Amino acid sequence: MDGNNDNRLGEYLSARRALVTPEQAGIPAGSGRRVPGLRREEVALLAGISADYYFRLERGRDKNPSRQVLESLARVLRLDEIEADHLMSLGGPRPRVRRAKASGRAERVPARLRDMLAALNMPAFIENRYFDVLAANPFAIAFNPRLEPGNNRLRSLMLDPAERDFHEDWETAVDDFIAAFRRSLGDETDDPRAIELVGELSLASARFRTLWARHDIRQLAGGTAVVNHPSLGALRLHREKMPIDDLVLVVYYPAEHSADAEKLDLLASLTAE
Repeated sequence: MDGNNDNRLGEYLSARRALVTPEQAGIPAGSGRRVPGLRREEVALLAGISADYYFRLERGRDKNPSRQVLESLARVLRLDEIEADHLMSLGGPRPRVRRAKASGRAERVPARLRDMLAALNMPAFIENRYFDVLAANPFAIAFNPRLEPGNNRLRSLMLDPAERDFHEDWETAVDDFIAAFRRSLGDETDDPRAIELVGELSLASARFRTLWARHDIRQLAGGTAVVNHPSLGALRLHREKMPIDDLVLVVYYPAEHSADAEKLDLLASLTAE
């Protein structure tokens, strides 16, 4: 799903190199440039390594550069902390830790987590690392019908027009989701479930293909979500994502004594009825 899965380091370096402009790197742009971003030899020069060595890194002929080299490349490629950590994980020898999951067997949500969802008087659901919704309380489904268990949030975001209308800033949401999906997968991009999902979305969405090729890495954690509910109108809610074992609990809640809180109270009463 990423071309040659044995050359993840080279693919990441190439993708990130294309996103750094000569001006950002302090290099006169000049004329006649045939590649977006920086040339290989420019990255090598700025990182203090030979052009031939950098070429070998991108082509996958050398897969174990020193940490010092990786740190220099992270600086040249203007990677943030999360992106730099990802680069380190691709460039260092370490055992692959496979998540134990029987083929074709659905992941199970422990009873205690289902009890917690039922007790929460706010939209809440459980998802896995692929953004598959595994469990949700009625409040969550009333808040967003695409949170029905069995749906995949990334697929809904990319392909469902109702989900696009639901998000106030759909383009930013797409950027964040795809980058967070890459971070969730880490170096396990040959995971069968990931291959299936990425393949489907790559065929169905040009935007997904473009953003997936960028190799952006981002953490999708707590924050603020602004959505357009079909009945309640605009809602600004806090979002918390809490890892529990291999699953993630996601909860939406409003600021206290806000108009958004009143709207959610109305939705709660309608859901109870």
